Amino acid sequence: MSKTGILAAGNFIIDAVKMINCWPEQEALADIATEAYANGGGAYNVLKDLARLQAPMPLYACGLLGADAYGQRILDDLAAHGMDTRQMHTTTAAATSYTDVMTLQHNGKRTFFHQRGANALLSANHIDVAAQQPALFHLAYLLLLTALDQTDASGRTGASYVLEQAQQAGCLTSADLVSVDHPQCRQIVGASLPFIDVLFLNEYEAGKLTGQPTLHEGQLNYKACEAAANDLLQQGVGRWVILHHPQAVLAAGADGSCHWQPSVAMPAHSIAGTVGAGDAFAAGVLYGLHQQEPISTCLQWGVCTAAASLLHPASSDGVLPLAECLQLGTTYGYNIVNR
Repeated sequence: MSKTGILAAGNFIIDAVKMINCWPEQEALADIATEAYANGGGAYNVLKDLARLQAPMPLYACGLLGADAYGQRILDDLAAHGMDTRQMHTTTAAATSYTDVMTLQHNGKRTFFHQRGANALLSANHIDVAAQQPALFHLAYLLLLTALDQTDASGRTGASYVLEQAQQAGCLTSADLVSVDHPQCRQIVGASLPFIDVLFLNEYEAGKLTGQPTLHEGQLNYKACEAAANDLLQQGVGRWVILHHPQAVLAAGADGSCHWQPSVAMPAHSIAGTVGAGDAFAAGVLYGLHQQEPISTCLQWGVCTAAASLLHPASSDGVLPLAECLQLGTTYGYNIVNR
């Protein structure tokens, strides 16, 4: 690529993880024992993961924050990790997006209360891909960006126009989804597919978009996953549909190729949390794509980055420099793919 750098736009969220002693009945009380704060959201997580991987390319952040303490926390964190924040905008019309993650102390089960906040107001007017001329533009998450998910009279969404603009600026475009049961998910995501070169999604999202039974008795249905990926390629995805699951990942190419990569066989005792593992996987793949590595290498970088993210309960704090992430694959080996 003659251009360089990765611009990530979309969700910037503060995860407020609160450890509680019990789940109370309505109108009852639970004690909060401890609180911790971490990065959340597709754009924020991917950028921070890339920084922790020590990826050498410029990293550009684009999002909308509230004029508040959470917003300042995000700006300070991005700056501390060496990111370009010239396209991080602030509004007084909404608070910075956050998620209260209520976690039971005795079993680790989590319940999420999400405030869309300023992310809901992020529009095409906030995103100027041409201004920074990155090699790669990543948008996340579709289905959780209210303004960008809105459709116009022609059926186009704001996200589709942004991705089209990025392609016209010469960028490789990628996008990720959120796992939400949205009644218009096919329409909203479908509007963007012709302008996405690389689509990331999990098996649940692939099933919702295509109707394919991607799971069978809790296990991956490999043939159905391949059929779902090919369906999305037929709907317009330009290069790769990349489907991820804790067991294995798939990259189906517009050239008809199909690549499976098993995930790292991490021992259960080393898994501190799974929050952000999908974004960590995307960060590893995007790193490889930017460096023009073969897709098989990109997938390996992705699963090893995801494995490292499991070492810490927060989204990105477990991610290590790339060489150390790859060492996890050597140390623990990989799961078996039984197609």
